[in-house]
Amino acid sequence: MKLRFRQLQAFHAIIQTGTFVGAAEILGISQPGVSNLISQLERQTGLKLFERMHGRLTATPESAIIYRNVDAIVRGLQQVTQTVVDLQNKQTGNLQIASQHSMSFGVMPRIIGDFKKIYPDISISFQSQYSAKIQEWVEAGIFEIGICELPKLYDTLTYYPIQIPTKIVMHYGNPLAKHQILTPALLQNENFILMGPDHTTQRQLFQAFEQEEVKLKSSINSHLFKNLLSFVKEDMGVALVDDFAIENDFDPRFISRDFTPKIYTDMAIITSNTRPLSQLANEFLQLLQQKLACYSPEPETKVPDSAQSKLYKD
Repeated sequence: MKLRFRQLQAFHAIIQTGTFVGAAEILGISQPGVSNLISQLERQTGLKLFERMHGRLTATPESAIIYRNVDAIVRGLQQVTQTVVDLQNKQTGNLQIASQHSMSFGVMPRIIGDFKKIYPDISISFQSQYSAKIQEWVEAGIFEIGICELPKLYDTLTYYPIQIPTKIVMHYGNPLAKHQILTPALLQNENFILMGPDHTTQRQLFQAFEQEEVKLKSSINSHLFKNLLSFVKEDMGVALVDDFAIENDFDPRFISRDFTPKIYTDMAIITSNTRPLSQLANEFLQLLQQKLACYSPEPETKVPDSAQSKLYKD
């Protein structure tokens, strides 16, 4: 026996409304159309489903048993239909984003907040993590979009490169504060608080000192720009950190200065190239690229020093 879903819809609608007329209105078909569907269902099942008693339509005991199963099926389809409509209207969905640490304290919450204002009913999962782990997560499909530091670790990811400017941070009482731009020569007697030797900014920093034939003195090593900044606040040395590490930090114990030659944190927005993005993720990716366009590595769009303050004036 092969029952048609439309027959079950008609049966369900009659139970719900109590009349063939009411069922026709729900289904958007004529009353004879409903009667025909029920006649087909009764013939196929060999069961009498409805009777008229004292002028009223009454469901048979067999109908009551069938209805308990049909109700779950019909309501389930209605829920699926509504979910599809909500997805089309961006009224539901789950967006999964991961970011390296320095961007996770300011810029990413702001961009996510902007997106949530457009689609307030969606669910967003956001985590900060080390860059290698973020690439692993996106490659595995745990997160749809990530922002991480380079180098690239997987051929299965698409990388949209960005470059974040860095600055030298020092304790507010440091005599070098009188200089607006610092050089390796000026910093040769300072103790540096450094990221790991494999970090892109540290390699560039060592190269800058080597080219000037100046020795770089190191006192402390750590693993996050925020940690470096915390040591600077305790007057334990100077550090090179990216702009996102110091944005919105108004602690008077440190000041920042430009460094030449200019050093950038090489980063990328990443997505998988082996699985499609959801529609929500595609729209968030576009917003993210728009907001971070000033950090493009292309020479003609290299971020100016004032770009950070202008990022949210659009």
